[in-house]
Amino acid sequence: MRKTTFVVAAGAALALVLTGCGSKSENGIAAPAGDKAASGIAAPFANVLELASASKQGTAKSKSSKMSMTMSAGGENLSVEGVASYDPANLKMSMTMTTHGQQIEVRLIDKTMYMKLPAAVMAQAGTDKPWVKVSPGSDDPISKALSGSLSQASEQGDPTKILDQISQGGKIVSSDQTTLDGQQVNHYNVEIDIAKSIDKVLATVPAESRAQAKELLTGKDIKMPAEIWLNKDQLPLQITMDEGAVMKAMGAPASAVGSGKIVVKYSDWGAPVEVTAPPADQIADVNEIAKHMGG
Repeated sequence: MRKTTFVVAAGAALALVLTGCGSKSENGIAAPAGDKAASGIAAPFANVLELASASKQGTAKSKSSKMSMTMSAGGENLSVEGVASYDPANLKMSMTMTTHGQQIEVRLIDKTMYMKLPAAVMAQAGTDKPWVKVSPGSDDPISKALSGSLSQASEQGDPTKILDQISQGGKIVSSDQTTLDGQQVNHYNVEIDIAKSIDKVLATVPAESRAQAKELLTGKDIKMPAEIWLNKDQLPLQITMDEGAVMKAMGAPASAVGSGKIVVKYSDWGAPVEVTAPPADQIADVNEIAKHMGG
């Protein structure tokens, strides 16, 4: 497995945090969504600003959740299971990612990412230590490739990428009330205008690639569909995004464009999250791995 596997794995993990619903509410109070029905859930919001603000305030109280994510693009599939705390003062996560038939455990704590490598990858990387450490500001090729995303995860403090995109360039196309995983929910179909939210969309793209990506997207009429399911406490239970149009505009092959969908599920909001760094004697030297793998 090549060095790019590390980048894909860590990038996907960061994407999950950054597309999760975060912990810091913005200024202002959301307007009431309407009288609560017998089920205890308020009527859906009609305005995206109210929707985003209410959900941020709801997640600010809970601060953590279990999560699962599936991503597909160009025939490649990625699945993730884990837990995360979105507290801006203590952002952390622990998850297991499955891709290319391999499982990779990822931990993020104290602005540092740790990845536990499968045995086959350890052999190819020339190490008997199962963990690698990726820190912002490091000079090795792997850390450099991820430095922008790591900085974003550490400094943003409010991992509400989807809600920020929606509040800046989105509109509610339709809404209804239904049930999801046994809970009454408000279900929203949303359309995000990429031209209006381009900076939010590209926030997690590495700095060296951001300008080129922005050039490819600027001036194009691109709409990205998304769906959000919020429970009675305005906590997201599921969020989906279809990035096919964005991928097409950035020159992705047709096979990738047709499957650029992300599905994130949330549960157990407010559950405690404990994440610890691996023992130091189990962490490989990422510079040596990069050299061994031709980095």
